[in-house]
Amino acid sequence: MGFNPLAEKGIALEDQVINWKQLNVKPYDKEKVHPYTRTRGILMNGIEVEAVIFMHQMARHTTDAELRQQLAMLRRLEQQQQKMVNWMIPGDESPLAVTIGYEQVAVDLTAWLARTVPDPYVKAALDFALIEDFDHLYRYANLMGRLEDREASDVTRELTEIMPGRPTILEHRHPFDSPRHGYDAKTADILTKMHVQTIICAEQQTMNFYMNIGPTLQDHYGRGLYQEIAQIEEQHVTHYESLADPTMSWFERLVMHQYNECYLYYSCMSHEVDDRVKKHWQHALECEVEHLKFACDLMRQYGKKDPAAMLPEELPQLTLFQSNKEYVRQIIAEQVDLTGYNDQFVNVGELPAGARFHDFQHRVNGDGATVPSQKVIEQHIEKTGRDYRMETEGPHPVERFRSREKVTK
Repeated sequence: MGFNPLAEKGIALEDQVINWKQLNVKPYDKEKVHPYTRTRGILMNGIEVEAVIFMHQMARHTTDAELRQQLAMLRRLEQQQQKMVNWMIPGDESPLAVTIGYEQVAVDLTAWLARTVPDPYVKAALDFALIEDFDHLYRYANLMGRLEDREASDVTRELTEIMPGRPTILEHRHPFDSPRHGYDAKTADILTKMHVQTIICAEQQTMNFYMNIGPTLQDHYGRGLYQEIAQIEEQHVTHYESLADPTMSWFERLVMHQYNECYLYYSCMSHEVDDRVKKHWQHALECEVEHLKFACDLMRQYGKKDPAAMLPEELPQLTLFQSNKEYVRQIIAEQVDLTGYNDQFVNVGELPAGARFHDFQHRVNGDGATVPSQKVIEQHIEKTGRDYRMETEGPHPVERFRSREKVTK
């Protein structure tokens, strides 16, 4: 029998409140940390941030004073965990290096979710955005090479390749072409529900991070790159959040948030290589076990439903960070020329005449506008004679992107 969080004994809610010394955790060593220890921290920070935001929204949609108190308690405990996770980032790691970590999350997490999700439409949505985030990693890596004279592979090592994906300049689509159609919560597999929840949290956190960190750069085109990619991340959040069933009740969603946190902390704990960080994942899991039980009690009390009907008897296949080079190359080769059209994915050359994609591209990138994602590559080529890449598995899978001495789209 596998792990069932509802059958486990966690840390009682009243015992989870800790003092400032315990909260202000020791950060990792940026020179020694395993890249996937960093990415697990970035992911779980996003998961906790979303849990807090969700419960704030839930509290704003009820007049029940007791329920508001219960949500306030649970939310405060989630805030504690968010601080403990996010404060593992050391102060001497540059925002750009952390950004490279964020994009490594986007690549290897999305690839894993796409490879394991049961729903074919959700898989298509994950694959579509995967190679856009892959391109973002390439753009930020070239910015790092120019501004910090540092290779992004210092952060990613050789676990994730760095080269063009779907060029960011071609990712700017009309907002009407971002929403997708959602799964049916009554029939969807639990892993589909959790994978969608996970990617919403991850992309939302990336969007928020870029929105806030971008203006702290002094470099003009670096600031512009964060602006441009933050806009794409907003598209991605719209893209992913529309995959979820909007008819689920507040209490069903609360339970799913907490169950997914149990699932992800267990996944992190099961694959962590740093013993100190592993103990943190275990502690967080023990807290989340009781958060889940608390949410289930609220669902029974207020939602008048038994949460057992929507949860499996054991956790499904775990989510892990691993290298996905071959898979990413395959998706780039097959899908680099796709774009969104309503809720479908079509080849850009097959768009109907007068499609809004072209007008939107002209408005955003035309009339002599300098496109930051193109400019940062041009600047790296001007500095070193070629762009920055790390192609460990051979030349780029798409021939037109193989030249390193010019910017291609």
